[in-house]
Amino acid sequence: MKKQILFLLVGCIAMAGYSQSNEKDSIAMAAAKADSIKMEKAIKKRMEMFAKVAEIAIFPVIEAGTFSGVVPVEGVTEIPNPNLDYKLLFELVEFDDEDPSKVDASLTEVARIINLHVASGIPVEKIFPVLVVHAGSLNAFTTNTFYNEKFKMDNPNLKLIGELEDLGAKFISCGQAMFFFEVDKEALLPMFKVSLTAQTVMSSYQMQGYVKFRINTK
Repeated sequence: MKKQILFLLVGCIAMAGYSQSNEKDSIAMAAAKADSIKMEKAIKKRMEMFAKVAEIAIFPVIEAGTFSGVVPVEGVTEIPNPNLDYKLLFELVEFDDEDPSKVDASLTEVARIINLHVASGIPVEKIFPVLVVHAGSLNAFTTNTFYNEKFKMDNPNLKLIGELEDLGAKFISCGQAMFFFEVDKEALLPMFKVSLTAQTVMSSYQMQGYVKFRINTK
């Protein structure tokens, strides 16, 4: 009799644990489904916004895809001084090696910032861009030969880089990053200057009055 009661108690406890486990699984599944629906709605909303931007965006200097465009704004009351020299220091560190066939998002953001300055009334000849390139971003600035060896395709960034160069942009690579990411001088595009480290370039140019933009696209 005692054994039967004991087995019954053990069975009840096991069933209770099983029921509780099922309940937790159901709650987890419901939460996952809710998150999935929420994410789908967010993605849909973002795509709709991107489509809207694509319809109205303007490209005062460089057209490097929708994300390099400027949304027109009416009634602007804060206007930058068009007579100043706009010395822009861009720090680029990111590279999407999972999809190297796309124009690099960091470069697109550089184009967008320049477009924003020109759209704000600053003459393009008053803009002085300097691109400091280190970490994975070095890949975006390599020759077709290097890019083909590493990614089995031509470098899709060359056109945009050429347009930035035509605007007078200066390109500087970090020697430390070149060592760690195995990108030698011959792999980089010919207009590049090589520094011992990006850190001294960042400090030196900021002391010369350059405004630093650390490009984050993720």
